[in-house]
Amino acid sequence: MSAGETDRYARQVMLFGRDGQERLDHAHIFIAGAGGLGCPIALYLAAAGVGTITIVDHDTVDLTNLNRQVLHYEKDVGRRKIDSVREKLAAFNSQIKVNALSTTIDQANAADLVGDADLIIDALDNFETRYVLNQVAIEKGIPFIHGAISGFDGQATVLIPGKTPCLRCLFPKAPPKVVFPAVGTTPGLIGMIQANEAIKYLTGTGELLAGRLLILDGLRGTTDSIEIVRDEACTACKETK
Repeated sequence: MSAGETDRYARQVMLFGRDGQERLDHAHIFIAGAGGLGCPIALYLAAAGVGTITIVDHDTVDLTNLNRQVLHYEKDVGRRKIDSVREKLAAFNSQIKVNALSTTIDQANAADLVGDADLIIDALDNFETRYVLNQVAIEKGIPFIHGAISGFDGQATVLIPGKTPCLRCLFPKAPPKVVFPAVGTTPGLIGMIQANEAIKYLTGTGELLAGRLLILDGLRGTTDSIEIVRDEACTACKETK
């Protein structure tokens, strides 16, 4: 690390050492979505010094986004979300590389978009695309860090091919598509948990949310953690057993 990096990351180097920081610097993380979850995820991974962040979103900033999508400002309304995010992350940490791509993720391009990323972080609001990336994670053998929110409630888990359930084990069928309520603190909390799991995985620190689903009840101010198990008949991951 350079002298500037040593100073910048000094407080977290106290936790996982220079080797851990160098692993972050050499890491490549793929974030699907630049909205309520994607913004805090990207911000805190940039703060931690993750060397390469690829973030994908096809949407533009809308005024209704601003209560929860904290990297987008009033001046960004109408801009592509990835342009807004790229600008903020570049200003926040000029030492990292940000690949910001405006495209829809589908079966035809998902594997190429993920590329050589070390893990996938789900910051999406639809299950069909989640299923596509779940399959990519299985095929590439990389972790899939799931997060979802609605209102004051949220959930997060780390799905590791061959070791834990996959997303289809947990949700065999996609729930109905609805416009869900959202207060900004909920994706903030869940997004930070997802970023924290990524940092732990990359640095080999602590115990991952692998095989456990964290459930946030923001109205009660509580979290629960429940064990999750693989579905032996799962059509997505049964070949990895």
